[in-house]
Parts: sequence; structure tokens; C-alpha cells
Amino acid sequence: ILVVAKQPFRRIVSTLVTRATYFLVGGFFLRRFNIMTTIYIYSDESGVFDHIHYSNFVFGGLIFLNKEDKDNAIRNYKHIEKDLRQATKSSYSLELKAYHLSKKHKNSIYRSLNNYYKFGIIINQNRINNNIYDYKLNKQRYLDYAYKIGVKKALMNLIDKGLIEPNDEIELHFFVDEHAVATSGKYELREGLYQELVKGTFNFNYQHYYEPIFKNCNILTLKYCDSKYLPLIRAADIISNKLYYQINNNKEINEDEHLTITYLP
Repeated sequence: ILVVAKQPFRRIVSTLVTRATYFLVGGFFLRRFNIMTTIYIYSDESGVFDHIHYSNFVFGGLIFLNKEDKDNAIRNYKHIEKDLRQATKSSYSLELKAYHLSKKHKNSIYRSLNNYYKFGIIINQNRINNNIYDYKLNKQRYLDYAYKIGVKKALMNLIDKGLIEPNDEIELHFFVDEHAVATSGKYELREGLYQELVKGTFNFNYQHYYEPIFKNCNILTLKYCDSKYLPLIRAADIISNKLYYQINNNKEINEDEHLTITYLP
């Protein structure tokens, strides 16, 4: 946001402004206000990363561009789960994840997420170098690579649509379904996301530098969460399960303005 001011230090108050910078153009001071954008990303996975017994592995998730939308989605999803429990007479102690639900109910929940920004990452395991499966660390690093590439594509898609201004002050908060990952592995994913999205990466083989997409990101957090306590992790579970079913049954996956799909490798 640019404001022309004849007196450079005239005070303008806005709850949306986090920082102002001044620069001189044509005899006037231009003041740029940087807006804080807080982005929340929830994700889960479907499948087993095992090329011998499984053909595909899928990440699925949701992206919210402000706290209000995220909080509204939590309330809406809790309401949907409440109605579903009443309709199916399910115990409140039962976590409503995809493997507990019928195809009809999973599809119903998935449709309720139509207006939220979603992403999917579909890995064709038959096309991955077999050496990746030799060591647990190699497998985890490939999955981390796939995740950060898919998330980056989804965020860039939202930038292209004008929904995110990449030069604003950015906070990124990732919430990932907990699974058997060593503490060092959790640290590596957070650092990998920070490098990919905030610092930029360098491909030494091709001597090419890839620019970051958020140069003014001051905060990037990643939390591994128990889906029992986070409704939007359960929602991400429904998305990943839906995509997993579609790709394994040769169903067409239609990308739209609310869904970004990344296919790897």
C-alpha cells in the first residue's frame, strides 16, 4: 500500500500495518505499509511409502489465509462432525477419520470443504529410484522434498490469483499429522520448508538458484499434531483419503480454483 505524504512523519494508525518504510519520489515521500498475512496449513497423508506393495502415496491439506477463516472452518467442521455422529449414532469417543467412515459420508464431508483452499501431492512410487527405499532416512527426505514442493506450488498458485501478496510480512504455521518421525526428521522438514519458501534454494548440479516466494517471512512454525484434538487435521485426512481413492481407482482428479495438485516425480 502506498501513501503520498508531504510531511514524511505524519502518523497514520492502522491495525493492519506492521511496519512502514519511506522513500522519496518526485519530491514527495512515499510511505509503504507492509501488511501482516498469517497463513495456516494443515495436512495429512494416505498410503504407505512402500513401492513393492503400494503404487501411490498422497499428501492432502488445507490452506487458510487468515485466522478468521481458519477459526470459522474449525467451527463448521465440528458442526459437520456433530451432525454425522447423530446420523450414524457414533460414540463421541470415536475419532471420525476416513477409515471409520463410509464412502457416502466421506464424500459428504469432502463436498463440505469445496470452498476452502486445498492441495494434494500425489507420488507415483513406481517411478521413484529404488535406492530411495533402501534407508529410512532417504525415504523421509524424499517425502519432505515432495511435501515442500507441493506446498510451494499451492502457495504460488494463490499468489498468482492475487490472494497472497508475497512482499507483505508473512507468518507461516504448519500443522502436520503426527507419525513415526525421529526428532531430527521433524527439524529437517521445518528447515527444508524455511529454505524453500523463505531463503531460496540452489541446485548445484545445474548451478541454478531458485528464488524464495516469501522474502519477508519472519515466522515459520511446524507442529506435529494428534488429529484427535485438531478438527482441521481430520479434514486434511478426508482430503488425502479422497485423492488416494481417486488415483488408485483411475478416477479423474479435477483441479479447480480451490484445489491444487502436484504430481511427482
